[in-house]
Amino acid sequence: MNKDEVFNYAKIAYEALDSKKGQNIEVLKIDRLTVLADYFVIAEGTSTTQIKTLADTVEAMLEQTDLHLLHREGYNDGNWVLLDYGTLIVHVFSKETREFYNLEKLWADAEKVTIEL
Repeated sequence: MNKDEVFNYAKIAYEALDSKKGQNIEVLKIDRLTVLADYFVIAEGTSTTQIKTLADTVEAMLEQTDLHLLHREGYNDGNWVLLDYGTLIVHVFSKETREFYNLEKLWADAEKVTIEL
């Protein structure tokens, strides 16, 4: 999979989150920092229902591509849903959980990517 394809998947995830009113959406390019993934897409929802809807929408939109979900974590709890696609990891948080874990600070050396819709 080439870098352009992975970026397009991150863009699809961003669009999915934006379409359901995900808040404070950030895209971090982490490929030069770790082998975990190439991109993190991070967003927050205002309720567990919205967080689950955001995750469901990302899954539905990426199902239409040839990128496959490898693992989903935290869906039943609904405070932090992690969708692991291998080269792309999507994090959907409650505001409080996002502030507590502060991935953006943890990955401060990552390149912040701007997505144009």
